Amino acid sequence: MYRKEIKNIPQVLPINRIVEETPTVKTFYLPWEFEGESPGQFLMVWNFQDEKPMSISSIDPVNGEVGISVKMVGPFTQALHKLQENDKIGLRGPYGSGFEIAGSRVLAVGGGIGMAPVAAFTEEASRRGVQVDIITAATTKDEILFTKRLENAGARVFPTTDDGSHGFCGFATELVEKLIKEEDYDMVVSCGPEIMMKKLHLLTDENQIPAQFSLERYMKCALGICGQCCVDDVGWRICVEGPVFWGDQLRLIKEFGEYHRNASGIKEYF
Repeated sequence: MYRKEIKNIPQVLPINRIVEETPTVKTFYLPWEFEGESPGQFLMVWNFQDEKPMSISSIDPVNGEVGISVKMVGPFTQALHKLQENDKIGLRGPYGSGFEIAGSRVLAVGGGIGMAPVAAFTEEASRRGVQVDIITAATTKDEILFTKRLENAGARVFPTTDDGSHGFCGFATELVEKLIKEEDYDMVVSCGPEIMMKKLHLLTDENQIPAQFSLERYMKCALGICGQCCVDDVGWRICVEGPVFWGDQLRLIKEFGEYHRNASGIKEYF
């Protein structure tokens, strides 16, 4: 079981249950002893061969469970998807900065697997009496995440698909433009493709709405030692100073919405 003083040592835990969310996404629930974890933070997941960062997608202190939602995209996530209940994986953390919960009315925007930390935020904000409208965006109907779960938390859910197979037809940012003209939001939070968040950052700036964004970069240590996830020009480490940043901080990150660096440190443009 997790202990704060050994957070940097992987805790080998059994999988309590697995929920198949979509054809490509599964949520794994594991036992966890909570000590202030917040939505937006991440865990390092170890399958005894490799280790990758995963956003916390569910925080449940009442039942003593933490959830991570995993999209099958490569060898590591394919191996995780083969696991069954009672199989074991290693977790260490939590790491990084989480979302701050403020205001009484919030718009949350999640794109693809970026819905994981946004879902955790929505549930926690709803428990605190904040009204959350949430846009859950995907390419097609079968990949829309967490609709029932979020509705059960009390959120208003606005699904959107690129192909128009479910909900709003178009990009999440197009629906954001519509909603912020009709509603009065105290804050916006988001996680998803960086191109989407770049547009959302411009929209929130134009409409003077405070906003928080969760960034993704290639991580190795999660401790701020290796420097792999530093961003230009400020040198902030996504694993320590991030992954969640306020909109005014993003103005200082030169690469935001433009490029990221691969495992070799080479720029890859969006």
